This record gives sequence, C-alpha cells and structure tokens, in this order.
Amino acid sequence: MLEYFAIAISLFFAMNIGASGAAASMGVAYGAGAIKKAWQALLLCAIGVYSGAVLGGGEVVKTISSGIMPQEYITVKIVIIILISATSSLFFSNLLGIPLSTSEVTVGAVVGVGMAYKVLFVQSLLVIMSFWVIVPLIAFVIALICGKLLYKLQHRGLLKDHPILTVLLVLAGFFEAFSAGMNNVANAVGPLVGAGMMDVTIGIMLGGAFVAIGAILLGKRVLETNGKKIMRFQKAEGILISSTGALLVGISSIFGLPVPLTQVTSSSIIGMGMAKNGKQIFHKHIVKKIIRIWVVSPIFSLAISYFLVQLFLEKDLYAIILNGSIIVGTLGVISLMRTMREEEQSIYDAGEGI
Repeated sequence: MLEYFAIAISLFFAMNIGASGAAASMGVAYGAGAIKKAWQALLLCAIGVYSGAVLGGGEVVKTISSGIMPQEYITVKIVIIILISATSSLFFSNLLGIPLSTSEVTVGAVVGVGMAYKVLFVQSLLVIMSFWVIVPLIAFVIALICGKLLYKLQHRGLLKDHPILTVLLVLAGFFEAFSAGMNNVANAVGPLVGAGMMDVTIGIMLGGAFVAIGAILLGKRVLETNGKKIMRFQKAEGILISSTGALLVGISSIFGLPVPLTQVTSSSIIGMGMAKNGKQIFHKHIVKKIIRIWVVSPIFSLAISYFLVQLFLEKDLYAIILNGSIIVGTLGVISLMRTMREEEQSIYDAGEGI
C-alpha cells in the first residue's frame, strides 16, 4: 500500500515539475512572440521534455537515487518523506507563479534525510551545490556578453528581423525542453529507483509522461512569468537565452549532475536584461522575488524532510522541538520585519516621525 502511495506522490511531483519546467524551456519563445498561444508552447514543451527523459535521463536518475546518500537507507517510507518535502515546495511555488528549481528542492529533501541519519556523501553534495552556482553564473555571463554584442549589431542595422529567427527560436526552446527532460525527470523518479521500486528505464518513461502532462495542464502561470513579466524579448534575444540554457543543462545531464534549469534560464534572462537596460533590471519586483525563492526552497525542503524523519521514523522529541522552535522563530522574525517595513512606509506616507 505504501508503495502505491509513494508512486502517486512521485507522479504528482512529476506533474509539478512539468509546470515549473514549462516556463524555463518555452517561456522565452512565447515571450518573444515566436509562439503566439500558450497552449502551443506548452504542447511543444511536453513533447521535448518526454523525448529528453527517455533518450538521456538515466545518468541524473542514478545520481539522485544513490549519489547523495547510501542507497540502502532509501526505503519506501524515506521515499514518501523525500517526495512530500520536495512536492510541497514546488507546489507552493507553482501557485505563486514562480519558476523554481526542482533539482534544488529534491536534493534538499534528500539531504534532510541524510542529515537525520548522518550518512551524507558530503563531497558529492558539495560538487552538486557548486554547480548550482557555477552553471547559472556562466549562463548570466554568456547572456550579458553576447547580449551587448547583439545590441551593438542591432544599433548598426546589421541584424534584421527575419522569418528564420522564428524557426530558430522555437527549435532552441524545444531543445531546452529536451535538456529539461534529461535533467529534471530524475527528481521525481530517482527516489523510487533508489528504493528498488522500479528500474531506471521504467522510471524515466513513466516520469517523463507525467512531466509532459503537468506542463500542459499546470504550466501556464509560470510560462507567463518567465515569458512576459521579467522582460519582453526580441527573437534574437530569445534564441540566445534558450540556446544557453539547453547547452549548459544538456552538458550537465550527460555527466549526471542535477542542475537548476529554471535558474539557468532566469539567469540568462537577467543577464540579457542587464545588457539592454543596465542594473535597473534588478529593481523589478519579480526578479527579487525569484532570487529569494531560490535561496529559501532547498532549505525549506531540507527542513521538512529532516523534521518528518525525526517525527515519524526516529521519534526524536528533542530534534522535533528544536526544529519547531527554529521554524516558529524564523516565521516570527519574518513577521516582525514585515511589520517594521509597513510601519516605516506608513510614517513615510504620512510625512511624520515617531
């Protein structure tokens, strides 16, 4: 019975991955106007994601299933805890329309379990976390440099809008979706494979199918966020952004590294925005919100999985009280900071002091 429950959670997680990955892959083509309707962008995303999962998703599955903590610790109950922790983080982000890294929340959830049992492969974890920083940073730099070159060519009249750009942009978006399938499907089915509930081939085929379904049914809000709310795209800009994401994530997937596709794409978008508008791109509220979510998400899923292990498996009362105290304290600090900002704003609006 628990196995069926774990599989159900995994497939629900896969659908949320599809919703989040939709923005990261086809959002740029949609925002640049190469694809006019949202459902068309989401359908192409679904096809690309499933193809990437089936043809190249195996290496990252192996990393998630046995590369962060010993595979013998991954039982059905542990799988359920990992998936609940990761799914809750991703589900809340999709409700808010924020493109979130499924790699971060999944690895965070696995790390929480590993910390509870003190069995983490620390060196492997540090390698993965370093690439969470390195790959988006490379994407930002590439977009910034190439973006400045692109705008110079445009100002000199050397780069005209041409129908071939539309085709190239859609292809770039499709291959970015393909790379998302290679990398992100493992986040849903990797724990199942680690627990021996299914083999890698069945896992990526089943997970890929539900990621595709999630992209079509749940992906519109996140598609709009990446495609329209961060900045408006020209087609040449979109080709550069999508190609950067597809290349970097595809290479990472070949080496079995779970990297944050949404961060790579969003970093490329911000780099392109800086090349065009300067530092004022960082003043946009949606960019600040995305950066905060990036930081909070893996910590959130880590805390949930650690807490659930201590509560239901280890039954460690002291650890439960400690975690609860940290959560309550953190929420209290956030509430206090929000109250202070509102008070400062009200004083400013009234033109008065205390």
